[in-house]
Amino acid sequence: MENFDWSQFSVRINTKASIEKLYWCWATKEGIEYWFLRRSDYKKPDGRLCSNSEFIEKGDTYSWWWYGYADDVVEHGEILDCNGKDLFQFRFGDAGVCTIKIYQEDGETFVELKQEQIPTDEKARQNWHVGCKTGWTFYMANLKSLLEGGIDLRNKNEKIQNVITA
Repeated sequence: MENFDWSQFSVRINTKASIEKLYWCWATKEGIEYWFLRRSDYKKPDGRLCSNSEFIEKGDTYSWWWYGYADDVVEHGEILDCNGKDLFQFRFGDAGVCTIKIYQEDGETFVELKQEQIPTDEKARQNWHVGCKTGWTFYMANLKSLLEGGIDLRNKNEKIQNVITA
C-alpha cells in the first residue's frame, strides 16, 4: 500500500429521496439528528443557537453527540461552505474536511461524501481514514434506510459497545 492516498476517501450512495430532502438531512439540526446524531447544536458566529429547522450557513459552528456514547464524547467543528441546495462542507475536528455533494446521475439521486486533509501518521490512518470511512459507510446506509423504509439502524443503547451501529 505504498502508493495508497491515506489523506482522503469518498463514499457515495443512491437514494430515492429528493435533493431538497437530502440537503435538509445535512444542513439542519432536525435533519442531521434524523439519521446521524443523537444531538446537534449549531451556533451562529454571534453565539446564538440555531433553531431545529433553520438552515445552517457558512461560518456557523457545531457540536455533535452520537448515540452509543456518553455526553463527554462530542465533536466540535465549523461549517466551511454550504449553498442552500446541494453542497455542504465542514471541518471534522482533526480528521480533516468533509464535503457533501448531492446530485442526480442516471435517474438516481446520490449523496457523496469526500473526506480530505486527513493526517497521514499511523494513528490517523487507523482512526480517521479507516475509522471514519467505516463510520460514514454505516451512517450513509442508515440515511438511505430511514428515507426509503423508515428503519433506523443506529444503536441507541449506550451500554452496548463495539458495534458498527454506533
